[in-house]
This record gives sequence, C-alpha cells and structure tokens, in this order.
Amino acid sequence: MRKAMLILPAVALSVLGMTSTAQAEQAPGCSSTVQIGSTGYVKKGNTTIASVKQFKGCGKNWAYTYVWDSYASKPGGFSSSAAMVVNGDRDFGSNVNGRNKQDVWSKGTNTLTKCTRAYGEVWGDGNVYWGQTDERC
Repeated sequence: MRKAMLILPAVALSVLGMTSTAQAEQAPGCSSTVQIGSTGYVKKGNTTIASVKQFKGCGKNWAYTYVWDSYASKPGGFSSSAAMVVNGDRDFGSNVNGRNKQDVWSKGTNTLTKCTRAYGEVWGDGNVYWGQTDERC
C-alpha cells in the first residue's frame, strides 16, 4: 500500500503533463560540477522549450542546455547547443552542438576568474531560440 501512495503523485503529475525528467547534471569528464547562478530559459514565444545552466567544477566553467520533453518530442527533430560567454563575448571554442540531443554540455573553459554566463540555443523549425543565465564574476 505504501508503494502505491508514493507512486501516485508522480502518476498524477504525469497525467497533468507536469513531469520533469531528471537529468544527470555532470559535465563530461568531470564528476564534481555544481551549478552556479540562476537557471536561464529558452522560449519559443511564451512557451519555455529548454533550460540553460552554468556549472563549475574541475577548475573550469561549463554551459549546459536541456531541451524540455514537450519540445523534444515534436515531429521533425531539433538541434541544440551550449556555449560559455566570457567577459560579454561568446566563446565559440567552447560551443558544442547536438542533433536530437536533449542535453548538451559545452567544452569546459578555464575562466573561473572571469565574468561568465552560460548560453544555449535550440533550433529546428527554421528559427533559432536562445537563452542565457545571469553573469557570474
């Protein structure tokens, strides 16, 4: 009986379309990342389609983009990317793209002593949607 009671809230949220898939928020090759700053969002009009986060770990900064299930499950596919913005300029060397990948990590940057933000993009319907986090110095 207890198991059914514990599962019921998750089932109810699923029926309401409010599920949130747990993501492994760990940068490739670095097992000790922690989020810094606030989460940014990528929006298509008024609809949120992805989250953007900045992490630090292993002596580096990392950008992370997670495309929400509601957008990722639409027909036609999508692409997504994650990159760091350092001192106001996008670091194209850190950029990583993914085709039909819900979670994309940037390359790590040696920028812990600089002002940084994470930047993410999602595209696939002829438009590019982007979002970023707050700046951390």
